[in-house]
Amino acid sequence: MGTVIAIISGKGGVGKTTTTANLGLGIAQCGKKCVIVDFDIGQRNLDMVIGLENRVVYDMVQVMECECSTKQAIIKSKVSDNLHFLAASQTKDKSVLDSKKVEKLLEELKKEYEFVLLDAPAGIESGFEHTIEFTDRAIIVVNPEVSSIRDADRAIGILDAKSHKVKRGEEVSKSLIINRISAEMVQKGEMLRSEDILDILNISLLGKVPEDKGVIDASNQGKPVILDKKSQAGQAYGRIAKRLCGEKLPLADIETHQQGVLKKLAGIFR
Repeated sequence: MGTVIAIISGKGGVGKTTTTANLGLGIAQCGKKCVIVDFDIGQRNLDMVIGLENRVVYDMVQVMECECSTKQAIIKSKVSDNLHFLAASQTKDKSVLDSKKVEKLLEELKKEYEFVLLDAPAGIESGFEHTIEFTDRAIIVVNPEVSSIRDADRAIGILDAKSHKVKRGEEVSKSLIINRISAEMVQKGEMLRSEDILDILNISLLGKVPEDKGVIDASNQGKPVILDKKSQAGQAYGRIAKRLCGEKLPLADIETHQQGVLKKLAGIFR
C-alpha cells in the first residue's frame, strides 16, 4: 500500500501547488510511482503547473460519482512515466466532496501508487478538511512571514482534530517546508529565521526552498522548476523529494547571505 501525503498551508499563495508538482516529479525521478491529485475543487491550477491542462478529459469528482473509471481520469506526465495526475473539477464546488467517496478513491490509489500527493485548497473549510481526513502524512508549506505561520498553525490544529488516524489513536506524521527564503532579508532581520518558525510550530523540518525567480517562469511554461538543474529552488525540491524517498541528506544552509559573509571576512583580514 502506498502513502497518502497532504500538502497543506492554511494561507494561500505560499507555493503549495508548486511544491506539490515539484515533489511529485522529484519522487518520480527517484524511481517511485507517484500520483498527484488536485483537491482544489472549482479552482484547478495544478494541471497548468505541470503542463497537462489540455489533456484533462475527466476529473476527480467524475471518478467519485462513477461517471468514469479512475484509469480513464488519470493522466500520465509528459516528462516521467512514474508520475501521474488526477485533476480537480472546475465546474463543481467543494460541497460535492463526500468522506466515504474520498476514502474509497484514496484507498484505490494507494494500491496502485507508492506515493499519493494531495494538493489541498487554501483556507480551512470543508475542502481542506476532506483533503486531510484520510492522509497518512502532512507536509505544511509556509513562507517566512507571520500571517503564513499563524494560518499554518491553525491548519495543523484542524489536522490533529479531524484526521481519522488521530481518531484511531494514531499520529499523523507532520513536517515543514519553508518556502521563498531570502538569505539577504534573513541576515537583515527582515524575514523570520527557520529556527524561529520551528519554535512556533513545533514540527520537524523537511526542507528549505530559496526565493527563485525561475519558479514563476517555469510554472508559466508548465514545466516544474525541478527540471532546471541550475535552479536553486529546483535543487532544493530535488533534495526534499529524496528525503521523502528515504535518503538521509543534510539540510543546506540557504539562509546565510554568502556575499555578506565574504565582506565581513574581507574586513577582518584587511
